[in-house]
Amino acid sequence: MPLVSLHAIDPLADGRQSARALMVRRGVWLMLDQMGFAAIPEMTLKTGRRADLAALSPKGDLWIIEIKSSLEDLRADRKWQEYRAFCDRFYFATHAGVPRHHFPEDAGFILSDGHGAEMLSPSPEHRLAPAARKSLTLRFARLAAARAARAEPGLSLSGAVSDQP
Repeated sequence: MPLVSLHAIDPLADGRQSARALMVRRGVWLMLDQMGFAAIPEMTLKTGRRADLAALSPKGDLWIIEIKSSLEDLRADRKWQEYRAFCDRFYFATHAGVPRHHFPEDAGFILSDGHGAEMLSPSPEHRLAPAARKSLTLRFARLAAARAARAEPGLSLSGAVSDQP
């Protein structure tokens, strides 16, 4: 009988997300998967900001999805415009309890119920420069690989690849 259960806590939650935010993230993640995207939560950018959900399309487009679990959460957010320098498209995602009309019109909008999500308005495209795309794609890949390695039972790595940029 194992002393530690891998399922006792959510390994993708760092303790800052509410249950409602995790529910929204789950639905968006399922939608992205159906679209053929790979996604990772809490991707730290070179500014030190963390993208709630970063997604890589089959064609290599990078999206950032900022999850808002309440109207208060949205009103307190002053950093979201900084994410545009790190993605081709930027979206807000929330649940039915947060009124849509409070969200900026110059960002995409996704509504999630935890079992799936629907893109209600597309994001304007703002293409990344080739050098930025390469850097962010490598960051995405290395972060995903490092997290997969940390989840491997009995594998102890040096930690040279971290969640920090």
